[in-house]
Amino acid sequence: MRAPRTESAAMTQRWRWLALVALLVAEAMNLLDATIVQVAAPTIHAVLGGSTADVQWLGAAYTLPFALLLITGGRLGDIAGRKRVFLIGVAGFGIASVGCALAPDVSVLIGWRAVQGAAAAFVIPQTFGLVKAMFEGRELAKALGSIGPVMGLAAICGPALGALVVDADLLGWSWRAAFLINIPLVVAVLCCAPVLLENAAADRPRLDLAGTVLAVAGFALVVYPLIEGREWGWPRWTWAIVAAGLATLVGFGVAQRIAAARGRATLVEVSLFADRRFPAALVASTLFFAVMNGLMLVIVLHLQLGLGRDVLSAGLALLPWTAGSAVASWVAGTWLVPRYGARVMQVGLAVLAFGLLATVTAYAHAPAGGWATLSALGVCGVGLGLFTVPFFTTALARVAPHETGSAAGLLNAVQQLGATFGTAALGTVVLRGLDGGDPATATAAVQQAFWIALALTAATAVAAAVMAGPEHPIVGTRRPGRRFATEFSGPRGTVRNHNI
Repeated sequence: MRAPRTESAAMTQRWRWLALVALLVAEAMNLLDATIVQVAAPTIHAVLGGSTADVQWLGAAYTLPFALLLITGGRLGDIAGRKRVFLIGVAGFGIASVGCALAPDVSVLIGWRAVQGAAAAFVIPQTFGLVKAMFEGRELAKALGSIGPVMGLAAICGPALGALVVDADLLGWSWRAAFLINIPLVVAVLCCAPVLLENAAADRPRLDLAGTVLAVAGFALVVYPLIEGREWGWPRWTWAIVAAGLATLVGFGVAQRIAAARGRATLVEVSLFADRRFPAALVASTLFFAVMNGLMLVIVLHLQLGLGRDVLSAGLALLPWTAGSAVASWVAGTWLVPRYGARVMQVGLAVLAFGLLATVTAYAHAPAGGWATLSALGVCGVGLGLFTVPFFTTALARVAPHETGSAAGLLNAVQQLGATFGTAALGTVVLRGLDGGDPATATAAVQQAFWIALALTAATAVAAAVMAGPEHPIVGTRRPGRRFATEFSGPRGTVRNHNI
């Protein structure tokens, strides 16, 4: 709903490009923080101590609440106003960043990382709606088109910037300075608050608190033993916790369908699951970002904990990966996708698979961090970039207009969940190889992680093929505008919905 032309709206109209810069800075701040901490994590572990699993938690504690609260954060913006929720999230992110920088031990730091992730979930969903409220027509397309290049630049700069800041040991703050980078960005965004236009949904949705609790509990129960299981020796009760988490997620899915059938608020738009294509997109996103984020952690852990390289070497080693991804994304979005469409996805995955095989070979026959390894990582980055642009375009192309917001929120959420699972699974593989302190064993563990990533890439290709294929309706699901009959068993008996 576009706001009426008040004095505030008139000022926003004059300063709308400055407002856009503020929104882009907030978006980039999230990605910068995630990549900076990934590079700084081994240094944090060396200074604060704790178990090696804490290195994984420094990333997972951020991405898990970020993923699970994204949709709720978007709904809060619709209800309370996107500008208000956006500014609360930015302020919360800044406070949590200070808390991280001042953390006396790793447990407190992990707690503040979770607060950071929750705050980011309030920020990111609001930017699209705020941009649409301030721009129209060609200006809107130009404003939205600026998001990709800015995020690409943040992805390139994040690892190198984090490495430089930690290595410089500014004022003796070491890794703590990596979190303080956020503070001037937060202050700059908050100073631009007067030029942001308040905006809320015309039909304000209700919150699905029960669904949010079930989703958070289910995914937390799955992720926690995946990270901590190696430290405990994988006793049977860790697998029981995983099973309980999976059962909770099944219960979440059933509860969502029952709530939708009864006309209640749901966390996700159930009609998105009317055919196999969108669920396939969610699977592809989860697997792909598990590979992308998990391998970045693997590379950093191997160089710093396995080979004893400094943080600057680890950060610079990621440059071919991030630069290749950014350049390929730009090429795909500008030339390839408009001409070849969804077929670019499979090309990207093929290039990624070739890069993974080349990296395994390079680790076997060349020094880590040498030109052969860096070149192979650059090829991996190109594959990542070629896949990302057509993936999101294809995933959202066939959803109904009223489903777009929920679909985009779900895709962003599973992207973060994939990052969490990749950090947990691939990080555990490489940390197990680092336990003995033998460089050869550590390198073998890295190769194993890349082989697992190759298998996940193959599974991603299958899911992407289903996503881009013809419609395959799923029995018992609802699609607006079509005849359907659904039946659910609930506490009040059998509930039937019919739409003719």
